[in-house]
Amino acid sequence: MYIIYSIAFISLALILYINYINVKNKKRLITDFNNSWGKIKNNEYYNFEIIGKYFQNSTKKDNTYHIISNQIKDDLDINDLFKYLDRTTSKIGQQYLYYKIRVIKNEAKLLKFESLTQLFENDKNTRINCQLELSKLSSSYTYDLEKLIHDEAIKKPSYNKYLILLSILSFFSFSYGFINPVFFLFLLPVFMVNFTLHYRTKHHIIYYINAVSQLNKALKVAEKLLNYPVIKKHFKNLNFISKIQEIRLKTKFISFNRHLNSPATAFAWFIIELIKILFNIESILFYSVIDDIVAKREDIDNLFRFIGEIDCGIAIASVKYQNNAICKPSFTNEKRMKIIEITHPLIENCISNSIMLNEKSLLLTGSNMSGKTTFIRMVAVNSIIAQTLNIAFAKTFTIPFYKVYSSIRITDDLLDETSYYLKEVLTIKELIDASSDNNPCFFVLDEIFKGTNTIERIAGGKAILSYLNKGNNFVFVSTHDIELTTLLEDNNFELFYFSEQIVNEKLFFDHKLKKGKLKTRNAIKILDLYEYPKEIIADAKKTVRNNFT
Repeated sequence: MYIIYSIAFISLALILYINYINVKNKKRLITDFNNSWGKIKNNEYYNFEIIGKYFQNSTKKDNTYHIISNQIKDDLDINDLFKYLDRTTSKIGQQYLYYKIRVIKNEAKLLKFESLTQLFENDKNTRINCQLELSKLSSSYTYDLEKLIHDEAIKKPSYNKYLILLSILSFFSFSYGFINPVFFLFLLPVFMVNFTLHYRTKHHIIYYINAVSQLNKALKVAEKLLNYPVIKKHFKNLNFISKIQEIRLKTKFISFNRHLNSPATAFAWFIIELIKILFNIESILFYSVIDDIVAKREDIDNLFRFIGEIDCGIAIASVKYQNNAICKPSFTNEKRMKIIEITHPLIENCISNSIMLNEKSLLLTGSNMSGKTTFIRMVAVNSIIAQTLNIAFAKTFTIPFYKVYSSIRITDDLLDETSYYLKEVLTIKELIDASSDNNPCFFVLDEIFKGTNTIERIAGGKAILSYLNKGNNFVFVSTHDIELTTLLEDNNFELFYFSEQIVNEKLFFDHKLKKGKLKTRNAIKILDLYEYPKEIIADAKKTVRNNFT
């Protein structure tokens, strides 16, 4: 009796201790969520090869309006933008947010996402509770869930058809061995064959074990999230939950090994492993599970998107809480743009600017370092997040629902023996091809054809910019070539510029957009301010007077 009481007491103490730890961890997480609300993540490591996997694989099959290409990603620093916007709790949410930023869908989906974001803005308790559930998917192992959706299906080995037969032989040999020990001798060669086949299958199981384990976790998290009526009301089609539940028992068995990794469970693992080898349980079940997973890939994808959408809604609610200079964009069917006090989220203390265009594109000139390229990037970045996340860093942001293309950062490819100019030609050719799209496009170009001579650069630039600026397309181009202002002013381009002042022999930039033509240049003045020899300055000024005035 004393032993029974002792066991009962120890069990009760263990239960109370585990409960105490869980409550303590929950309180700590709630404190962390409250303290981090509206703040950028600190000390987060970003492996974009892994984070971008879902985007790379999904866009091969998704029917979407527009995909943000790698060229645009590099031109507009999309990865840095992602780091700023990433307030997700789970790794699924992180992968899905990256996907969302780089895929433009339609206005209906934007409005749906907006309502989810507002839900978390207005309902703190639901938000905290959802974050608590999502935190269960914060392990780096969770990245592996994407494998079940997109990896090529494993081909069953030729010996697969013999697994059940060998299992039956083992069962009868083992059973009759207790009646007649001779059957145990027959069991030995069967066991050795099963042993070989078991460990041939093992490397596949090891590859998938984390993914299958995370599928079980993700399913459990999704079920908990649906306990909140506001979440269940927002998502209409939830059939994928019951379909994945059908294979839960199999997936739990496959991922069971992952939990037997401590010294205390080593003996249990050994016994279970012998049983699995003897009767081919793991191999038979694994190939059955793979069949089920392939058949339910769409349901697993829907589970992934369900969790990802909730996590992204919370993340963008956090971004909106942090920054008051965020508006809800509006979209027009006309070739019209109204942008009031736009800023760039990655620039601290960014100077805001405003611009209104009607049936015209923008040609932007300006001094060196005045902010030309930053401005066109700023409009492009806000155009993307307006159409993917339904936010813009501006007081007012009205644009057409358009596709975004860019040619800003061009580099020559030494390995491919592609010159700077040829790379530029190929990049701009992609923009020209895109301009024939029935949907409106937004083209952002910086210093077009700077890889060739002045005369042909200006002539080619004028012709290409005029060609791109057709129909409902918008073109934003920054340039040092003042000659383009004269050539394009009468070709539906509005002229704007950035300029500088010299105060106490130092350049001062106000970074404010001004309408009209730039009338000053500062390149030689900068040389003078940085104390280049007077002889060089005088010679340069003389050359300008004699040849270009």
